[in-house]
Amino acid sequence: MGFKFTEQKISEIEQVLQTKFIRRENQYRTVLEHTEKQRKLTLEIFPDISMGLKKGNMVNVYTPSGHAQLHFCTGYVASDMLGEVTFIGEHNGHLSGIIVEKDAAFSIYSNVDANLLSMDYTKLGPEVMLSGIALSLAEHLLKDSKQSSK
Repeated sequence: MGFKFTEQKISEIEQVLQTKFIRRENQYRTVLEHTEKQRKLTLEIFPDISMGLKKGNMVNVYTPSGHAQLHFCTGYVASDMLGEVTFIGEHNGHLSGIIVEKDAAFSIYSNVDANLLSMDYTKLGPEVMLSGIALSLAEHLLKDSKQSSK
C-alpha cells in the first residue's frame, strides 16, 4: 500500500507552515501570506484522487504569477527548523519535489536523479548541487520505500 495523507499528517504540515487547512471533500486547502515580502501562495493537497488511469496524491501550489503541480506525491518531510515542507514524487530512480515555506515561498525540482542526493556535493557544479541539497531531506523516504518493496 502506498503513501497516504492522513489527518495526522495534514496536522503536522499545518504546524510547520503555521497555517490551517480547510477541507472540502477530497481536498485540503490553505493560503500562506508574507505581507512584508509581498508574497502569497495557495497550497492544495488532494489525497488519493484519480489522475488518468491511476489514483494517487497531488499537491498544487498557486501564486499570483504561476502554478505548479506534483502528481503522485509519494511522501513529504516537514521541517520545523527550516519552516518548510518538502513534498516528493519518485518514479524510476528520479525525484520531483515541491518545497513550500511558511513565508509563502516555494521551489520546484523536477526529474532529479535520486543518486544525486547521496553524492559529494563539492564535486558537483553549483547549478546541479542545489537540487541535491534541497531534496536531500527526503532521502530517507527513498530508502524506506526501497526496503518496503523487498
